[in-house]
Amino acid sequence: MHHLHYTQKLPINLQQAWEFLSTPANLKTITPSYMGFEMTSKYHGTYMYAGQIITYIVKPMFGIPLNWCTEITHVHEPAYFVDEQRFGPYAFWHHQHKLKEIDRGVEMEDIVHYKLPLGFLGNIANSLFVKNQLTEIFEFRQKKLVELFGEYK
Repeated sequence: MHHLHYTQKLPINLQQAWEFLSTPANLKTITPSYMGFEMTSKYHGTYMYAGQIITYIVKPMFGIPLNWCTEITHVHEPAYFVDEQRFGPYAFWHHQHKLKEIDRGVEMEDIVHYKLPLGFLGNIANSLFVKNQLTEIFEFRQKKLVELFGEYK
């Protein structure tokens, strides 16, 4: 099992952060264009809710499309929500999105636990490119959120 942990502070209030991050339509905005992110679910609602299914296509390597289906398993507005992969490129994917109010803004925390298929080959792939690509995606998100909401000072 591998894990990633990112935190970011933004100069917005908790409700603004929740409304943006819990809106499925905003996923494309905070995903690098080279991922070819395309939401394919049609009835995903305005905001995330427990039991919600979101499907999309991503093209993480060589433009090869992969179908991905996640379920929003837990929601506690405006503190956190959890998405878990139901099918897709990972053997296991569990992503916690946490928000908390801080002085002059909000702190966001992403905690991801994941496992690749294929045993030791998956571990080699993680070392060679998967972990780096995930890091790039989260760094892109952090920069995009600063672009959208400003830098926390």
